[in-house]
Amino acid sequence: MTPSMRPAVFAPVGFAREKSLAWRYGTRRGQQFAVAALALFTVGIMIGSLVNYNIVPVAIYVLPLLLGSFMLRYRPLLVLVAVVTVCATATVTRETLANGWLAPRMSNIVMLALVAVIVLYASTRYRSGLPGPLSEAMLVELNDRLQHQGVVPALPNGWRSQSAVLSAGGSKFAGDFLVANLSEDETYLEMVLVDVCGKGVGAGTQSLQFAGALSGLIGSLPPLGLFSAANDFLLRQRWDEGFATAVHVLVRLDTGEYSVISAGHPPAMRWVDRQSLWHVDTARGTALGVLERPDFQRSVGVIEPGDALMFYTDGVIEDRVRDVRSGIDWLRATAGRVVMTSGFDDAPKRILAHVSDGDDDRAVLVIDRERPVVDYGRGR
Repeated sequence: MTPSMRPAVFAPVGFAREKSLAWRYGTRRGQQFAVAALALFTVGIMIGSLVNYNIVPVAIYVLPLLLGSFMLRYRPLLVLVAVVTVCATATVTRETLANGWLAPRMSNIVMLALVAVIVLYASTRYRSGLPGPLSEAMLVELNDRLQHQGVVPALPNGWRSQSAVLSAGGSKFAGDFLVANLSEDETYLEMVLVDVCGKGVGAGTQSLQFAGALSGLIGSLPPLGLFSAANDFLLRQRWDEGFATAVHVLVRLDTGEYSVISAGHPPAMRWVDRQSLWHVDTARGTALGVLERPDFQRSVGVIEPGDALMFYTDGVIEDRVRDVRSGIDWLRATAGRVVMTSGFDDAPKRILAHVSDGDDDRAVLVIDRERPVVDYGRGR
């Protein structure tokens, strides 16, 4: 391919890519291009139908309507319906004048009209104002960004953080989420594990908003101030189920000192290496979004080398036959076997593998301090 030919070849590709991106972002130009393309497609159907109605009957006009329901907002879709109506009318009129009226043609016209009404009605139900695929793409992209914000940064040598989340019903959106922040000098690690009331997609949309708010506050406010601000945020939302449980942990990585604050969340657990046992933490508090002045209790301690902290949501310990207390006992035993068998490698995933499938979101977070490596060969 000569250099002079490249612009002619790649220009249409670049144009199509530009318009595709404009459509994906839901811009006005993207919608205009989409409705224009579908209108041309409709005109093409009309031409084909006028040439040979037996090959391209009036029922084929359903195709641009279905494509428009996936690609267009309400007003552009209304324009497309008008174009389809004009073209279909021209097709039916010409065929009727040429060959007379046939009963099957009426059923096709009725079907086309019903499809047009259904796609227009469905378009009015999109609360975001975007067609279904664009709305889902927007939510997925936002969810991915917030999940990226919840990824714990690389920790200094000797420390490790791992997490695993499973949403109810296998949905991409879960009511459980994590936000984390590592100070610039890598001295303090701050994490918040949250369980928004509800399950699956319903709780997922609320957790997206709440995660965005917490991501902007963590590291900027002290722990109690962060929970107070989060509580005020939920009270202002006035959601039908507008509360959440949360647990906050602040770890000083150079000494191992930590503090835990709980807001109605299942109690954290601490693995004591010298005892090979999980201990239940004492931090307790009121769930967020319930009272204007919630009460929070803080617990403190030190993570020694070989020790760990574990946080989890109620979906891990509760099911139809197990209450919170027995669920905590079960988790202590199960997590203990996991650690004794293979250490802390992929511990959250291996713990969730033992949790029976349920109708609640499940999340586990483990932060452990590795034992120092002793080189017995030195000094010989």
